[in-house]
Amino acid sequence: MDEIKIIEIKKSVFADNQEDADHLRKSLKQKGVYLLNLMSAPGSGKTTTLIRTINLLKDKLRIAVMEADIDSDVDAVKIREATGVPSIQLHTGGMCHLDAEMTQQGLDNLALQDVDLVILENVGNLVCPAEFDTGAVRNAMILSVPEGDDKPLKYPLMFTVCDTVVVNKTDVLPYFDFDLDRCRANVRLRNPKARVIPICAKTGEGVQDFADWLLQEVTDWKKK
Repeated sequence: MDEIKIIEIKKSVFADNQEDADHLRKSLKQKGVYLLNLMSAPGSGKTTTLIRTINLLKDKLRIAVMEADIDSDVDAVKIREATGVPSIQLHTGGMCHLDAEMTQQGLDNLALQDVDLVILENVGNLVCPAEFDTGAVRNAMILSVPEGDDKPLKYPLMFTVCDTVVVNKTDVLPYFDFDLDRCRANVRLRNPKARVIPICAKTGEGVQDFADWLLQEVTDWKKK
């Protein structure tokens, strides 16, 4: 019996996506639009963090948001109502991540001439979104205290590709076996250059630090 032929398509898919992502980054640079890819597991507090952050920055930057979910427009509506900035919903059709081409489709529906910063809230997932370059300038992720400080050990790629790790829900630190110093050490194992910013999106504590980082990022990028 002939052997089953195995075709490795993963590499070619990633290669094509990387080319699309590089092209998208170049195009956005020419337009002066900074794209941030924000990732996390479901329930980490991405949307609440975004609302707090945007309200701190919207007088300094022209901001738009793309919300990615398998279904519903709950988050896009919530962002628009709470911040007043343009917000669109991207339905992935069951896919657990966004790639560069899908991100481009979303950007095509924004008035980029009126935008300095686009924040992409990726699908809630610690695996697939980390594998695909969206064309963003920077990747950030939110790790919530209830998830545990060992997540950088269990999901290495996510923490390797992220430039900033926001540790959310610090108000419940006394109730969980979560050590912030141990978390920082685990993040450094995956990415020594990653910044760790503890926050509580519910109360607003620490969110200014994340907003300051993002504002500085956009400002420095525009000068290059």
